[in-house]
Amino acid sequence: MTGPHPAVAATRNAVREALDGVDMGSRIWVACSGGPDSLALAAATAFVSRKEGFLPGVIVVDHGLTPESAIVAEKAVAQARKAGIHTIFVERVLVGREGGLEAAARKARYAALDSRADAEGGLTPHILLGHTMDDQAETVLLALARGSGARALAGMPVKRGRYVRPFLSLRRKDTVTACEALELTPWFDPTNEPDGGPRRSALRGVVMPALVDVLGQGVISGLARSAALLQADADELERQARSAIRETEPQAHGDEWQCDMLAALPDAIRTRMLKMIAENKGTGPLAASHVAALDRLIMTYSGQGAVWLPGGYEARREYGRLIFTHPLERFEHPDENGNPE
Repeated sequence: MTGPHPAVAATRNAVREALDGVDMGSRIWVACSGGPDSLALAAATAFVSRKEGFLPGVIVVDHGLTPESAIVAEKAVAQARKAGIHTIFVERVLVGREGGLEAAARKARYAALDSRADAEGGLTPHILLGHTMDDQAETVLLALARGSGARALAGMPVKRGRYVRPFLSLRRKDTVTACEALELTPWFDPTNEPDGGPRRSALRGVVMPALVDVLGQGVISGLARSAALLQADADELERQARSAIRETEPQAHGDEWQCDMLAALPDAIRTRMLKMIAENKGTGPLAASHVAALDRLIMTYSGQGAVWLPGGYEARREYGRLIFTHPLERFEHPDENGNPE
């Protein structure tokens, strides 16, 4: 008796390994666009769930960005059923424009996935995403082009919270082959074409083939391997930064931190610590330029003014202290005469 096609077996093994240790009866959701990656993931999850006693489901997010998006969603539902999953939800979202269309669509998508998983409840729900090794390599290259730090260059983690990416060890061609072997009909997103699509599409259709042509097929796995190594490094540096915050907090006064104490820390720890302190205060996510400006207040201070941070916060240096404030706080804490401080 012959076994499954090697590509099908690889997808099932990847899902089984990613869900190792998950309790029987757990909710396992697959984010499915109907493309080959997520469709192969749905099929593999259906198979593993039957063996391991999981409760599988599919969430299809309709971004509404094209006239045919509802039709694409319906086809994804039909193919997910054919793949063996019958608990399926279609979430229609409104995509804004903040941060660019791609970022806004991603934000809306994750919000919809979280909302549905929360609404359905169940035992330790997990959400599986179909990103492959090719996606990881593209993510690393985009981060490199932006001049990003170790965390961004580390790419996408296999697991973060409830989200799991079982296919980061598989190539995109493996998921396409698995769909063919299972007689599934995936949808191929036209925006992935290099002409006229987002920057990632041009990277996928033009840059990556050129890299493979020059450096060989190993360039994809090499980039993914670098991401995995940087992931471990970034995790350790952030652990040390959190530890440094705990150790120095008794010396801090509210939102005021001694600059000489911060200056004594290694660069890699101090900059991460500054980012964490600011974001814990309530700022929006800090870009590298924000962190660099904060670090200049510590290391190369020459009387410069406040650093403005996302969310309306500011950081300034006074009498050797780094102080984080929000302009509205002055009106929330009046002095003894009732005047804003």
